Amino acid sequence: MPLETPYAEDEVFTLSRTFDASPALLWDVLTRAEHLAKWFGPVGMPLVVKSLDFTVGGTFLYGMQMPTGLTMWGKWVFRDIQAPKALAYVVSFCTEAGAPVRHPMAPLWPLEVLAVQTLTEKDGKTVYESRSYPINATPEERAVFKAGHASMQMGFSGTLAQLEAYLAQVQS
Repeated sequence: MPLETPYAEDEVFTLSRTFDASPALLWDVLTRAEHLAKWFGPVGMPLVVKSLDFTVGGTFLYGMQMPTGLTMWGKWVFRDIQAPKALAYVVSFCTEAGAPVRHPMAPLWPLEVLAVQTLTEKDGKTVYESRSYPINATPEERAVFKAGHASMQMGFSGTLAQLEAYLAQVQS
């Protein structure tokens, strides 16, 4: 099944980072619940893994525990899995039961964002690249997503730093 394409290239949120790890190890850390629970999410927000069905059509249901005590729930629905080199999934905020909901702090945030990630081996390391963009979204929702790029860059920088530290820990 082909993936949706972005409405406009300037709406795509991109991340790229090179990790001192093999593609196989990075793949495991990106796709297995026991690893995700140790590093994924914003800094200072522990992750609760409710379920992970790592199959095309399967879901990853998780909660991010805010310092206030509130848990924000999220869900990935896997669209494409090409171990250990590519992964695509639809990201959405949801209830603890997995029903879609609006972003608790941004009511015009898109209900669905497609994330497409690739892992490429280079010089004994792995280049991680991610492209995310709204799907099935209104022009207003796409504009809110685009306006959020700088904030997402800051948030994901912390998340990827946690991933880097966790990779160093599991390799030692």
